[in-house]
Amino acid sequence: MDNRPSSLDWTHIRAFLAVAETGSLSAAARALGLSQPTLGRHIRALEETTGNALFTRSPRGFDLTDLGLALRPQAEAMRAAAQAMELAAAGRDTRTAGPVRLTASVYVAVYLLPPILARLRQDHPEIEIELVPSDRSENLLFHEADIALRMYRPEQLEMVTRHLGDLPLGLYAAPGYLSRKGTPQDFTEILDHDVIGYDRDDRIVRGFRAAGLDVTRDWFPIRCDDQVACWEMTCAGCGIGIAQRVVGEAEPRVVPVLPDAPLPALPVWITAHAVTRHTPRVAAVWQALTTGLAPLVS
Repeated sequence: MDNRPSSLDWTHIRAFLAVAETGSLSAAARALGLSQPTLGRHIRALEETTGNALFTRSPRGFDLTDLGLALRPQAEAMRAAAQAMELAAAGRDTRTAGPVRLTASVYVAVYLLPPILARLRQDHPEIEIELVPSDRSENLLFHEADIALRMYRPEQLEMVTRHLGDLPLGLYAAPGYLSRKGTPQDFTEILDHDVIGYDRDDRIVRGFRAAGLDVTRDWFPIRCDDQVACWEMTCAGCGIGIAQRVVGEAEPRVVPVLPDAPLPALPVWITAHAVTRHTPRVAAVWQALTTGLAPLVS
């Protein structure tokens, strides 16, 4: 007699997809907010339901078996259907009260959003804000966030997006650094200075090259891809750093360097899913962000 469970459990399928995508029980457990033993039980339960192993262990982690490979597209389709149902339900929600999940770059979340969100909390105490500081692209299509602030224009057709303006960039340094190294008088003299740059991210390298300075990654004596850490190192006197001018001009630990340097501006785009954009609480947060960021962009 076959004692296998007769139906599939969505919780177990979510666990299966998380392990398939991360290749690791621990990473999948973190992604789902579960303990590793609980996730392992979900995988074993699904394997009992299907009657065969779905993963094999390898030096790389967990690899899908032939059955796992065959089931993955159907599991992904089930997830997409569940997310579509969730999104459709959210679009019909007429309540102002409740959570709104907002994602923005770490830098924007740390330095620009707090006073805007403080005002929002005063005006709409019934709205709960779930702030996701992240430099990766959360998928609004799958409702990983309700609103996104990004420095590029999203391309998905299902999105409503608006260009709020541009954030000018500037060069800054601590007075202590400039007293040791001197102050550059023109843009080419910056080649003789310590400039804080990115590590694996090549945007600053490309920006300097576009401005006429043929630098490489190794030219930067301090490299870090975390923009908040880069800014704090600038303020501490490690070298000349790049910052949004609205942040740099408000920081008493630094002074401007080469105010006319040919630096680009960062476009600011606000985006939401077309289905949920006009639900009351999402609309309220959208308006608060638009109003709050207006004085900061050009």
